[in-house]
Amino acid sequence: MLLMGVLGVVMLFDAVPLFGVLVPGDVAVLAAVAVGSPGTGLATFVAVVTGCLAGWSLSFLAGRRWGDRLRHSRFGGWVGEARWVAAEGILRRDGGRLVLVAPFLPVFNALLPLAAGGLHMSYRRFLGFAALGAGAWAGLYLLVGTASRSLAGLFPPGASPLLVTLVGGLLLAALVLLGTRRRLRTITA
Repeated sequence: MLLMGVLGVVMLFDAVPLFGVLVPGDVAVLAAVAVGSPGTGLATFVAVVTGCLAGWSLSFLAGRRWGDRLRHSRFGGWVGEARWVAAEGILRRDGGRLVLVAPFLPVFNALLPLAAGGLHMSYRRFLGFAALGAGAWAGLYLLVGTASRSLAGLFPPGASPLLVTLVGGLLLAALVLLGTRRRLRTITA
């Protein structure tokens, strides 16, 4: 149970800008699956989704609180009012889909909630799509971790299940990232 609490906190920090770049959430989930017992899948899923939603909610609320200040700051001037208006339009039109795919995009997943809050996306809408995205992401990583652990018997006797899980997960994450980036380009184009 302690492992699930730690995993939830890791996922919270993974979802917060600046910390998210330093905290390897993907690796933490795969490691938890590799070292956990087979019956802890639901607890791992709940810890990951809860941690993600808590971190994203904090980022969303920070964006809501300080977004206007950022928009009217020197940095906001560099971005330009036309780009802020365009970003608001994208969030209104395709914001749900962007929030849904955000968990699969490193760095972007920590910045999108901040932007969504700052651009006044509805929190209810944000939270609904964030829950779906976090659930899909957690489910995928649990599936990969479990499959990697199950397939560990196919590898040489000295192969670490943790290493097999991490390599399998990272390869799958790379494939998902490439596909999602292409999809995101078509949404924002």
